[in-house]
Amino acid sequence: MLSELRVLFGRRRTWALLLALAAIPVLVAVAVRVSSTVPPGRGPAFLDRISQNGLFVAFTAMLVSVPLFLPLTVGVVAGDTIAGEASHGTLRYLLVAPAGRVRLLLVKYAGALVFCVVAPLTVGVAGAAIGAALFPVGPVTLLSGDVIQPAEAAVRILLIAAYLAVSLAGLSAVGLFLSTLTVVPVGAMAATVVASVVSQVLDQLPQLEWLHPWLFSHYWLGFGDMLRQPLLWDSFIDNALLQAGYIAVFGALAYGRFVTKDVLS
Repeated sequence: MLSELRVLFGRRRTWALLLALAAIPVLVAVAVRVSSTVPPGRGPAFLDRISQNGLFVAFTAMLVSVPLFLPLTVGVVAGDTIAGEASHGTLRYLLVAPAGRVRLLLVKYAGALVFCVVAPLTVGVAGAAIGAALFPVGPVTLLSGDVIQPAEAAVRILLIAAYLAVSLAGLSAVGLFLSTLTVVPVGAMAATVVASVVSQVLDQLPQLEWLHPWLFSHYWLGFGDMLRQPLLWDSFIDNALLQAGYIAVFGALAYGRFVTKDVLS
């Protein structure tokens, strides 16, 4: 596992993805800083509050990152798990190690899960840092109308990052399965990103309302419950159960495919 993490976070590509995520709150904060005013109700949620409290940069950046940027980076990492090793010709040597197919599959997915934690955390931490640097920081008014101190607001940022990490776990399992189907990592990456886009598009169609609760992206924007007092855990639990179902299904599919995969051809 440590070897997998060293390889994953030792790649320039991984750091480029994290730097791109960190740039999102920077761009948001600079745009607000150089603008004269932000009309209330225009743009992403919390955007008009940033100039009064820099901590809202983190909330806004994480909201902006959910539909595309976070799934994109997770899709790149998850799609490369098995297909990347196969394309470089190292998969057969890993199995001779002997690591075993099941063990290798679990380690690869665990590495992708670690990235699912680091990615939203990068956005949140970078947002809080740049927000504190460019704007005043003070008590935060929650969606419920309650006011909390900056220290507790930082805890809420971490809770939202945890919520998003759980949200991305199902997509990561889909990417792992797709990665076992090909030796071309770019194909698996693209298919994983397309799956996230399709899921979000289907979730917007009222004609498919019966399908919405089964889509892995259905609860992605439900982290607003982390900004209420008291905390509401219903969305978090529902999201976790849904992602666990996707992990079980696509993990089983990945196992079925990988244990029968010919790695010598």
